[in-house]
Amino acid sequence: MNIDEFLSTLPENVVKGREVELADGVVKKMFKLAGLRKGDVFYHLGCRQGNAVKIAAKEFGVKKAVGIELDEKLAAKARKKVAGIKSAAIEQGDMLKADISPATVVMFWFSDPATVDAMVKKLRTLKDGARVVTVWSPPGMMMPDKVEFPFFVCKKPFKRARSVRQQIKAVYGTECIDFTASWLLAERYIDALEVVPGEYRRFVNMLQSMVIWINAWNMGISCEDGVPPPVQTYLGILREFFGLDLSDMFTRAPKDESMVPPAGMNC
Repeated sequence: MNIDEFLSTLPENVVKGREVELADGVVKKMFKLAGLRKGDVFYHLGCRQGNAVKIAAKEFGVKKAVGIELDEKLAAKARKKVAGIKSAAIEQGDMLKADISPATVVMFWFSDPATVDAMVKKLRTLKDGARVVTVWSPPGMMMPDKVEFPFFVCKKPFKRARSVRQQIKAVYGTECIDFTASWLLAERYIDALEVVPGEYRRFVNMLQSMVIWINAWNMGISCEDGVPPPVQTYLGILREFFGLDLSDMFTRAPKDESMVPPAGMNC
């Protein structure tokens, strides 16, 4: 199957980043990077069962911690989790329609482009000095103020990158991404989030690294002029052993004769 077919087999909420529950230790790392403190008003958009809201209120002592969750059942569970904490509250509803202007720290993790674009517009309602903490990448074309990959903090007034290369350099420390970088970035991402079971780690690392490299290639920010042998090898492994064909992801033809292995080719 191609990548679109593969994604279609996953629950929509997983694909859009709405079904991932971050471990408490990961949440605390993000809070420390954002400099969460007692005077802050914290908003978690897509709070699920409210773990981050509870941690912000009880362990970081923020002035107010608010979670917004679309799913009614999850919102109910979150309310139970923060019951008795005066500074914590859970709102059930669409985060894109919620008033987040009082927030001084906003946390969200969504990969769906339409959701991210809509959220970037809402973030403009925040006051200067507000911080936005995200996973995997800064929102839109924002330039991060703090980076501890895969976690990012952007501070208002937000700075916008003039180009993808400028943002890539701020995020990864280099203006281009080669195969080695894509593999290491995928590895750091998996390790930092602590959500991938050990038995699936190699497959996820392989798939994630290929997606990173192909996206870099399509945007013209890969270091290589053609598809390098390691990428061809792993694309072949994914096709032969996992039945997953990523060739449809390529939207830009190679500059030289190296090509993505055709379906059925043994590597």
